Amino acid sequence: MKDRIIIFDTTLRDGEQSPGASMTRDEKLRIAHALERMKVDVIEAGFPAASRGDFESVYAVAGAIKNSTVCGLARALDNDVDRAGEAIAPAARGRIHTFIATSPIHMQQKLRMSPDEVVSQAVHAVKRARDFTDDVEFSPEDAGRSELDFLCRIIEAAINAGATTINIPDTVGYNVPEQFGATIRHLIENIPNSDRAIFSVHCHNDLGLAVANSLSAVRNGARQVECTINGLGERAGNAALEEIVMALKTRTDSYELEVGIDSTQIVPCSKLVSTITGFAVQPNKAIVGANAFAHESGIHQDGVLKSRETYEIMLAQDVGWGSNRMVLGKHSGRAAFRARLHELGVSFSNDEEFNLAFNRFKDLADKKHEIFDEDLQALVSEASADIQEDIVKLVFMQVCSETGKIPEARLTLDIRGQEEKGKAKGDGPVDAAFKAIESVTHSGANLQLYSVNNITSGTDSQGEVTVRLEKNGRIVNGQGADVDIVVASAKAYIHALNRLEVDYNRIHPQV
Repeated sequence: MKDRIIIFDTTLRDGEQSPGASMTRDEKLRIAHALERMKVDVIEAGFPAASRGDFESVYAVAGAIKNSTVCGLARALDNDVDRAGEAIAPAARGRIHTFIATSPIHMQQKLRMSPDEVVSQAVHAVKRARDFTDDVEFSPEDAGRSELDFLCRIIEAAINAGATTINIPDTVGYNVPEQFGATIRHLIENIPNSDRAIFSVHCHNDLGLAVANSLSAVRNGARQVECTINGLGERAGNAALEEIVMALKTRTDSYELEVGIDSTQIVPCSKLVSTITGFAVQPNKAIVGANAFAHESGIHQDGVLKSRETYEIMLAQDVGWGSNRMVLGKHSGRAAFRARLHELGVSFSNDEEFNLAFNRFKDLADKKHEIFDEDLQALVSEASADIQEDIVKLVFMQVCSETGKIPEARLTLDIRGQEEKGKAKGDGPVDAAFKAIESVTHSGANLQLYSVNNITSGTDSQGEVTVRLEKNGRIVNGQGADVDIVVASAKAYIHALNRLEVDYNRIHPQV
């Protein structure tokens, strides 16, 4: 029997820490269901102590997921551990993941604690977590820059206290593969009770080495890898789940390890995460990029036509390309619409949500001949956003753009039930629309990102727009989709404005 690698997905926790990538409870549930369909072993659903919203999201995921372990993150503090324990209570299989910093710079500058105090607090947190669950994971934060002797000491103590998984994070992406692999092997070989825990790794991508470091750790004894869909995460992101999984599946000759992931769900899950977060996948991204299985060079095309293996090391269908392509149209009814959304893992808490999504589907079907899964994901996200009590809503917009003339936008916004009109000129139709919105809302927000992506191919494709706004240090993303790019842009800008207005008392896990 081959050893098995546990895939621990932290898209809903570490991935959400990307600036602007925060998700609602319903969005987290949709992604969690997609991860469960993919047969992810562990889903880290969030950081329950961060805010009431985070707690409710983890609690909801824990109650909805049956086949994956649901994990909540907690600093080595009593309140954090207790909140995590309460949040995972409904889970069929629940885990608490507690951590404390162990590198000299973190202990001295951030924690202002002695090594003895850090060990004592880690042990106390693990023991407290065991009051809620037998599945406890401990991480020495910034292990990649920690002293090996101290790591051995604190990990041995954590295992004795009841930790069943030991995660070694390269928190700032500082390590290189040979070094990181040697660190994992040293810990396993030199900690007396290392055989009583599974060793895990959590690598960040600051130097572009997260996947390489993770695979090096696996080769040296790690049996759990923490990763995210599309490599989403803080700063340069985390190790990409799709790259880890397909490396292990494709190179079984080199690793001789099993992974239980249903790889055909990778691309659908990637697209879902991209749609919800507004973080587009670059075309040349491994596995899930639009060009990952495209061949333009004549030499490559000739080779693939003669034998696919000449230039393709895996089947596109094996990771989900070309699958799940049921097409709906304007003649499709409620039953077909509901059935397809159920297959995509989308459910509705009440008839109002379903009816709003179905009406949007019919409106889109009048504009677009064929509606694909990607269109459905986008319209459900938009309908879900409309269920919220938005402060600002788009009622009407007219944009005039003509060669030789300055574009002008006129619009009507509903602000807390009161209609207000605005108009503005701009350098282009989108710029005019944004300035018209600002002429009414006076938000004072700074535009940090404007991105447009086509949801499907063809000139009738919906455009999916992401707008990133910053105000008073807070960064949010807004998304909008429409066959009219200018309308989609206005929707995205207004969506971001509404998210800026939402009460935001979330704390960062490293604070």
